Amino acid sequence: MSICVFGIFVADLCFFSDSIPIKGQTILGKKHIIGPGGKGSNQAIAAARSGGKVSFITKLGKDNYSDLAISLYKKAKINFDGIQFDPINSTGAAGIMINEKTGENAINVVPGAAGTIDEKMIDDCLPIIKKSKIFLTQLETPKDATFYALKKAKECGATTILNPAPASAFSKDFFRLIDFFTPNETEASFYLNKNIESEKDCREAGKEFLDMGVKNILITLGDKGCFFKNENEEFLIPAKKLNNPVIDTTGAGDAFNGAFCVGLSENKNYKKSIEFASLVAGISVTKEGAANSMPNLSEIKENTNEI
Repeated sequence: MSICVFGIFVADLCFFSDSIPIKGQTILGKKHIIGPGGKGSNQAIAAARSGGKVSFITKLGKDNYSDLAISLYKKAKINFDGIQFDPINSTGAAGIMINEKTGENAINVVPGAAGTIDEKMIDDCLPIIKKSKIFLTQLETPKDATFYALKKAKECGATTILNPAPASAFSKDFFRLIDFFTPNETEASFYLNKNIESEKDCREAGKEFLDMGVKNILITLGDKGCFFKNENEEFLIPAKKLNNPVIDTTGAGDAFNGAFCVGLSENKNYKKSIEFASLVAGISVTKEGAANSMPNLSEIKENTNEI
């Protein structure tokens, strides 16, 4: 089954140091790299490298950063017929501060041209959405366009997945459009206005999200794993433990979401799909960068006998 990802591409400007500066502080870093990023783009790359048949919808400027994006999609064999080019606004960019000791990060995203995506562009891309069995999006694109796209994907019969990152408020009526809701614990806490930390917290949160209309809730918990719940089952999948150390957690959630789509597209059950996604995310944090850290099938096969 094919996967359609709707989101943004940005050029990631990553700065590595022994700590992340606090307000008013200047520190000396160790190195910096420029590479492809943006949650939607990262998720599309993760899905394609994990074996998925992927289309990506976004808007880019006409500049060197957009050249970087298209080169990446060609290499990953992603269909980019859904990409429009803005002659006025530049391609988005993100500044990422990374603690080299822990892999933790802080990110400032400027969507650029992708911030001008509207409902008309979604209508233009409906032929792509109609051919897709799975539709994945996030909250980096303009909210009106995002939920219009979710509505259209639902009408087209696609399985809809919303990764609510970055977390921001929206009408609870939209929860009924979501087949899979995939917040991390911080994002889940935002929507329920309470801390989500323990497995007990996740169970209670899962019930609340289902009551809102979400059909399946996945709460990713970093090195603690992923909690899943729907009307029929609930479980906690531990995070995959790999031999290599954590280097950079940037894009781990994107790796998870992209690979989860692939698991579903291959008709794996929910538990196997989450285990697959956890493995891909686990491999990604052992490498630097966002899109550049997404593992390919050969790397995934080196770490599992299950695919």
